[in-house]
Amino acid sequence: MDESKKVLFIINKFSGGGYQPNVEGRIITHCTDLGLEPSIQFTQARGHATELAREAATTKNYKTIFAVGGDGTVNEVAQGIVHTDQVMGIIPKGSGNGLARHLGIPMNFIKSLGYIDSETTIAADTFRVNEKLSVNVSGIGFDGHIAGLFGRNGKRGLIGYSKLVLKEFFSYQDFSTDIFIDNKTLHKKAFIIAFANSSQFGNNARVAPYASVCDGILDISFIRKVPIAQAVGFANKMFTGQLESSAFVEIEKGKKISLSFPHPMPYHIDGEGMVPTNNFTIEIHPASLRMLVPKSTGKV
Repeated sequence: MDESKKVLFIINKFSGGGYQPNVEGRIITHCTDLGLEPSIQFTQARGHATELAREAATTKNYKTIFAVGGDGTVNEVAQGIVHTDQVMGIIPKGSGNGLARHLGIPMNFIKSLGYIDSETTIAADTFRVNEKLSVNVSGIGFDGHIAGLFGRNGKRGLIGYSKLVLKEFFSYQDFSTDIFIDNKTLHKKAFIIAFANSSQFGNNARVAPYASVCDGILDISFIRKVPIAQAVGFANKMFTGQLESSAFVEIEKGKKISLSFPHPMPYHIDGEGMVPTNNFTIEIHPASLRMLVPKSTGKV
């Protein structure tokens, strides 16, 4: 079998709105039409995608390994591929699909299959939060609080997420911290501290409009709690890529960040809630993940 034609799809059936049985057939048909030889594996539990990706990357049998799912699935597959020569692709099937949107991968399933024979790859940055891999956006504060609740009992999808945000918004307050970014110390007050490799959380909510996955630098967005009377205007700035112009946002850049708190703080990695902790060390790893992108993708 020609290894240059072999592609692997690691599918999370539980991402986003659930699994449609015709997904597997469409992948096989599309690959056959392109002269590719597909293999399909389904994840069985949390962490299984990493095992599958690591094994596939070790054998070096595949031209591309695709994560078929949301940002959590993308993160797991990346864990098995990072710091290797293996190329990774994304077929977005999640709720937010932040990294896929940033990279210009179509959200429509059929259209996303149209890029699987692309020859365009990038050397993308990754970063680690307390030694845990992140490829998109991670954060401390309100978004971490919501991610923890959403992972336990939230209804998947944008509507369920939005309802949870509205329910928790009024009781969660700004917090203060000293943060060390490279060679400087800053005192900040924030509702959310977002560490952004790409520009957005997902659903085109751009938390760091000018972030690049290829610049070797993290964008650190400090977002203050927004008065409810100004929420619509703030949301408009976020979804139109103008968040830096908001009076409630400051964005710094850095490669190595550390901060600590007197009590455990909620946080998330690529949208997945983590166990709260007091101390954080965040460090970027430039050009550590080979990614397949559409031929038409511009600056990333």
